[in-house]
Amino acid sequence: MELALRVGEHLLAGGETAETTEVAMSRLTRAFNLPRCEANVSLNAISLSYLPGGGRPPVTGERRIRRRLPNFARLVAVHRLVRAASEGDLSLKETQEALYTVLGRRPVYPNWLLAGSLALIAAGGAVLVGGGTTAALAAFGATLLGDRTGAWLGRRDVAEFFQLALASGIGALVTVALVEVEPSVRSGSIIIGVVIALIPGRSLVAGLQDGIAGDLVTSSARLLEVTLLIAAILAGVAAVIYAAARLGVSISLENLPQAPASVGVPQVGGAVLISLAFGIYLLDPPELIPLVAIGGGASWAVFVEMRLADMPPVPATLIATTALGLAGGAWARLRHLPALVCVVPCIAPLMPGTLMYRGMLEITTGDAGAGGLVLTEALSTALALGAGVIMGGEILRALTGGDLIRRARLRPSVSLSRLTRRR
Repeated sequence: MELALRVGEHLLAGGETAETTEVAMSRLTRAFNLPRCEANVSLNAISLSYLPGGGRPPVTGERRIRRRLPNFARLVAVHRLVRAASEGDLSLKETQEALYTVLGRRPVYPNWLLAGSLALIAAGGAVLVGGGTTAALAAFGATLLGDRTGAWLGRRDVAEFFQLALASGIGALVTVALVEVEPSVRSGSIIIGVVIALIPGRSLVAGLQDGIAGDLVTSSARLLEVTLLIAAILAGVAAVIYAAARLGVSISLENLPQAPASVGVPQVGGAVLISLAFGIYLLDPPELIPLVAIGGGASWAVFVEMRLADMPPVPATLIATTALGLAGGAWARLRHLPALVCVVPCIAPLMPGTLMYRGMLEITTGDAGAGGLVLTEALSTALALGAGVIMGGEILRALTGGDLIRRARLRPSVSLSRLTRRR
């Protein structure tokens, strides 16, 4: 029970979904002859109860999730450990020792590279929307400064909401400074790059997957967290833009940066850079970085083709991410990897940074109605990102079967005739 709880704790803290965490815990308890166990996974706590039978009372243990930091390399290692133990290749003692070894490993990338990777996401986002070299360098510097400032606040136990608000505000401040110095620079791309870097895509995908799997409590908590973090990003941007407008700095909706609807070298390069940097930021194993970089470029290409066919952004995003979820899920299953580590970094180029920036500009320039509609479209696009990824995985599951989940009895099949009333 202690082993299963520790495995569940580190899977959930590292970014895994509640359903997959329950499956891993169930596989361990069954592998070591503890079959009558019930796991309960929520966003901040995991409990495991063993029912010995014979009228004896249950034995229950619980662990709290106090810090949730993405570490996809650790996820892969823990999943491989669970697989080896469930197939009988490791004894209980060997599994415990192997888990301690995994948890004691140093991160696969140094801290300076992790900080730089977040800034590279912003630089790639600025290139993606046609900002050019100057805007990309400014976005890199603004995001790096915002991230280091947020880390400084974090060491003083300041809430993440205010860390993100300040980081996005710094990006907007750099934009305002460039507008004042050189109005011809497409400085809005700086904010868009910063927003793309800060949107919590991993939590969005995990939250939607929990909801689709039926874990509504954990899903609601995750999505509420995502909503609050996006609100923090928008608040930081809006505060700086509003202050700039009051001080007489001209920021208008004219010539707003847009992602060009073409599969050009700069745009595909920007998408590849974003996914590569996002994979590093999430601590993906080094051997998967080239794969997620290619996946990011491919997802962007599919999205552009859908837009060229006059498809609105939301369905175009849904189709692109569904294809990504299908291909990434198939590769993950082939290599016995968790699907999240292959798919999540690839969706970063499709984050609705431009829509969020446009919505904030509409609101701060006095058109709250139009701004609200644009922000609604941005939120819909963000939800389409997560839903498309999950839809691709569900299509793959329907075609090939969900053996692990079915054996764990987390998704019991229900006949349609039981859900509908016969006449």
